Amino acid sequence: MTEPLTGPPGPGTLPAALPDPDDNRRQVLYWRLLARLFDPEEQATLESASLAVVEDIGLPGALLDPQASVDSIVQRHPELAAEFDGLMVPATDTEPEPGAEDARDRAAEVRRAALVSKVLLNVFAPAPGTVTAGQLARWQSDAGWLERALGCGPGELRGGRPAGGGGVSPTGTGGGGTTPDLSRLIPAIGPELGALEADLVKRMHLREVLADPRLAARLTPSMSLIEQLLRDKNNLSGVALANAKALIRRFVDEVADVLRTQVEKATVGALDRSVPPKRVFRNLDLDRTIWKNLTNWSPEEERLYVDRLYYRHTARRTTPQRLIVVVDQSGSMVDSMVNCTILASIFAGLPKVDVHLIAYDTQALDLTPWVHDPFETLLRTDLGGGTDGTVAMALAQPKIAEPRNTVVVWISDFYEWRGEELFESMAAIHRSGAKFIPVGSVTSSGRGVVNPWFRERFKDQGTPVLSGHIRKLVHELKNFLT
Repeated sequence: MTEPLTGPPGPGTLPAALPDPDDNRRQVLYWRLLARLFDPEEQATLESASLAVVEDIGLPGALLDPQASVDSIVQRHPELAAEFDGLMVPATDTEPEPGAEDARDRAAEVRRAALVSKVLLNVFAPAPGTVTAGQLARWQSDAGWLERALGCGPGELRGGRPAGGGGVSPTGTGGGGTTPDLSRLIPAIGPELGALEADLVKRMHLREVLADPRLAARLTPSMSLIEQLLRDKNNLSGVALANAKALIRRFVDEVADVLRTQVEKATVGALDRSVPPKRVFRNLDLDRTIWKNLTNWSPEEERLYVDRLYYRHTARRTTPQRLIVVVDQSGSMVDSMVNCTILASIFAGLPKVDVHLIAYDTQALDLTPWVHDPFETLLRTDLGGGTDGTVAMALAQPKIAEPRNTVVVWISDFYEWRGEELFESMAAIHRSGAKFIPVGSVTSSGRGVVNPWFRERFKDQGTPVLSGHIRKLVHELKNFLT
């Protein structure tokens, strides 16, 4: 006869160890992860239990929101960025010390389970149905966070540009160490990420509309539509590609008309009194002419005799100026990329202004040869990817030949891989005498997010981040360049 497996302890026996509450919390989070991966429908019991766990350990409840990207969570809770970096990198193999199993930080493991679950669900359980450009951008951003959690750079596992180095932090502190052996850690993660991304692109039904000229003609160009076209342009061909280009050109022309008007209305440089005024009626200074000729007043005749006419000076003092625009073309900066490309082309048309345009993500591209044509410039951009401003700085610094006559405009949210190194280069440009203008947003609405680490250092340096409506940037540039 067999003995029962469980039962109350008898006299003189030790009671069984009670289950560890942190182990239970971690199991709840992982059960929820598995349930969500295999069935997108919400499991009420697991969801409520997981929310209680997350709140109990001091993490934001947004971690359980399938619609919230990791980027949005990190922007609201910057302190979590460092925890996501290297989150899934295996610890160095060392000989465990006696009693190490009992000394494990179980509370930290629960916290890690919550963060890991968020990254994995956002990447491997994307929303079903038709995909918009915004949804694709959020997935690409979350995939980048997964790669960072594995100790790699964004885009590295998806077969994109090699990022090089270990984990990175959006505050620029950077994660140390070397990239783990991913072929041993997760053999198929790279191809799997690529397949997921390709499926999302296929579900963008915009291609079917573009293939029909009648339907394409009904589309109204907008920033969201242009974003989607720019992201998908490499997958278009034939009639669809031609219709996409037509929509982009229509949008570019419309925005250019608005920005050109703003540039013309902006204040300009000081009057150049060394240039004689043009003697035409519209320049006649009537008040000054009367004042200067009052000695010729005849009281008897009640008539003023004018022996000299005075004209207003209209020529402005201009010197050859160089404008270097560096713009982040990562997924979060699409609006800025489009606006600044068009704005650079307008300033390139001004006399004595030498405009250079550089776009970057993890690689930099010198777009100066096409700066006069924003349409061609945008077609050469490659939206998305990570952010490494040091590669753009390597192209920008050699262009600064005369610092006193140079303005460098840097447009980014400044969530950089190598932030401290990049900021030192920017500070060197400022010290050289060139005008350095950091810009956090040049959107039509003026909304934007800027890394607080960079914001504070720019403020201390005396070059505060310019944010708000694009008119502010137009005003700053026009005052300096003309």
